[in-house]
Amino acid sequence: MNESPPLEPPPVTFVDEEGRPIRIERSEGDRDALVTMYDSFAPHQRAQGLPPAGRQRIEEWLTTIEAGLHVIAWHDDRAVGHAALLAGPEDHELMIFVHQDYQLAGIGSRLIRALLACGREADVEDVWLCVRPSNSVAVSLYRSVGFEPVESGETELEMSLTFEES
Repeated sequence: MNESPPLEPPPVTFVDEEGRPIRIERSEGDRDALVTMYDSFAPHQRAQGLPPAGRQRIEEWLTTIEAGLHVIAWHDDRAVGHAALLAGPEDHELMIFVHQDYQLAGIGSRLIRALLACGREADVEDVWLCVRPSNSVAVSLYRSVGFEPVESGETELEMSLTFEES
């Protein structure tokens, strides 16, 4: 069994399973690159209406989530993945998207680890997410970094992670 990479804050560089050089960085002024990435998402890649379709709706959505902690995966100067921790009243919601041309290459795993490392640095304590129970790849990824199922429905599985104090 392969050992998972540790939680490592950005910048992180690695070669994905397709041999492409990938770097993960904290997001700073990268809105145009994100809009371009999300605008080219295939319809079947959207979950729970996210990312929204159309450049204007994507711009509006990015405005609503800009206050969170964000990391972006880059291949050359193209954004290929985006993850964020969005602050709620008591905890943070995790969202992660990897462009369909870059999925199943180890990018999501490294992206989520970099984001969670940022969260630890920012004293985030509790993180939750929702995923389709049928999305076994995502569920496995979330379990690999410590998420546990909290509540399961027919169309959504809620998972949570609490950072232990170091």
